[in-house]
Amino acid sequence: MRASRPVALGLLAALCAGCAAGPSLEDRDAVTGRPGDGRRLTVGSAGFTESDLLARMYALLLEEAGHRTRILTVTNRELYEPALENGQIDVVPEYAATFADWLNAKANGPDAPTVGSPDPAATMKALRALAGPRGLTVLDPGRAVDQNAFAVTAAFAAEQGLKTLSDLGATGLPVRLAAGDECVRRPYCAPGLREVYGIDVTAVDPKGVGTTQAKQAVQSGRDQLVLTTTTDATLDDFGLVLLADDKRLQNADLVVPVVNRARAGSEGVVRALDLLNTVLTTADLANLNEQVDSWRRLPEDVARNYLVRKGLLADRRHGAPPTGPFPAR
Repeated sequence: MRASRPVALGLLAALCAGCAAGPSLEDRDAVTGRPGDGRRLTVGSAGFTESDLLARMYALLLEEAGHRTRILTVTNRELYEPALENGQIDVVPEYAATFADWLNAKANGPDAPTVGSPDPAATMKALRALAGPRGLTVLDPGRAVDQNAFAVTAAFAAEQGLKTLSDLGATGLPVRLAAGDECVRRPYCAPGLREVYGIDVTAVDPKGVGTTQAKQAVQSGRDQLVLTTTTDATLDDFGLVLLADDKRLQNADLVVPVVNRARAGSEGVVRALDLLNTVLTTADLANLNEQVDSWRRLPEDVARNYLVRKGLLADRRHGAPPTGPFPAR
């Protein structure tokens, strides 16, 4: 079997009809009952390349384990997270620290102190404590991490002998940073670079996080440092290299599957999705992104080929046709 094609976005209105909130407090005992093992599972994607690839790999592994799957793309966490709580989405790829802070703000208000941290164990503990009462189970993370990262040109790194952000701070050189405009105040960005690494950030050039314009600004020498991510697939295209976050300024955004416990919390589902943890690394994820974003390959083909190559999926290039969307439940 193969994973089905994404469900049309026209279903979004129907999906969101019951998404205003998660389980009520009086119903919380119901969602902590026996973990479910739905035969038909909806895998959510947040719509960007990496999320789509992860969703497709999850769907393929679940299909291999005997489930029928469909992929639903919902680009707004404010919509897909309540749908996950309500069981209209069963599985979604998430990022540990980011999702922990999002759930914390949802539960305790937008000004609640952050609970995500550079410590993976502390971050996962906080995330699971917030997810559990909402009927969500956070599966174990693997080795893949997609977190904020900083890059310079390879030529500048070679000239100054830079491998880490500490190395950059030790040079004492003034640095213009290409990033989003929120970088001016975010502790992981300009303030953290100054306080943790002693980097002389003289200005933030508001060109966005990892955008083409931001990378071009560093490539041209207008800026010296760019905020991007650890799975950025196009750094080589701009002659850029990442500097290691050796003092762990960034939060632990481990890639984790999150499931609706009542629908998809069974041991079989967990085993199927855990298989990806045995192989997927941050470098692998960056390479998969590159195949889609730079080489223009289809995400479904990239996801399938990776799982086949890693021995997690049988090669059925001449196998059964794709399954179509199944009826709404």
